[in-house]
Amino acid sequence: MALTYESAAPYRSVRKALRVLETVSRHSSGITEPAIAAATRLPRTEVAALLRMLRAEEYVRRLPDGGYVAGAYGGEPGRAVVRGRLQRQLERLRDTIGAAVYVSRYVDGEIRVTDVADGPGVPRVNEWVDFRSAAHASAIGKSLLSQLDVNGRRDHLARHRPARLTSRTITSERALFTRLEAHVPSVPVLDLQEYAVGTVCAAVPLTAGASANCLALSLPVEHAHRLHDAALALNRNATPVLLSLAL
Repeated sequence: MALTYESAAPYRSVRKALRVLETVSRHSSGITEPAIAAATRLPRTEVAALLRMLRAEEYVRRLPDGGYVAGAYGGEPGRAVVRGRLQRQLERLRDTIGAAVYVSRYVDGEIRVTDVADGPGVPRVNEWVDFRSAAHASAIGKSLLSQLDVNGRRDHLARHRPARLTSRTITSERALFTRLEAHVPSVPVLDLQEYAVGTVCAAVPLTAGASANCLALSLPVEHAHRLHDAALALNRNATPVLLSLAL
């Protein structure tokens, strides 16, 4: 299954959103949209779209005179506020895409699924093998490995040797690295029953600074025909999630 290349990766949108947010934060009495565009050197149309997203996520608020100031969650929000916002973002994605969604991170040399939004109609994947040991097979694992350098990948696989989990699992380190090197970062990584029979998954990287993170979804194999559109929707809607991780 091939995915169409999309040039508008979430990183570009997040970098621009951060520029807009930083500009707004410097003007406690408010700043207008044209002034934001001038200060950031971004087109007015882009600034307008970014402000709509930032308002929806409550990072900025609009004043009665049309200016913008930092929102209720500006500055240094508490951990509970950040996690609550992230969970709401994942729940909106779950409902929009119609799939269970996950945020995973590579922390201290291990894969950790830190946030999940699932439900009765969109169950999470059955973790029948610990995700830490299945980086070579899962979409989550391959997305996180793709963000490491070669030595980092080799170190991980030396500690978690690739095992054949299904008939589709790649167990050759060379074949896996070749696939990771050929992968275009803005195109979702797929798992077509490589981790578990009966489940297909997709993941997009959420690189925030030096940390490796990813946003993923899973679907029952009977919904595999939806994976292409769901994966592209995941990529298109990753910006708010990445922004939460970047701040």
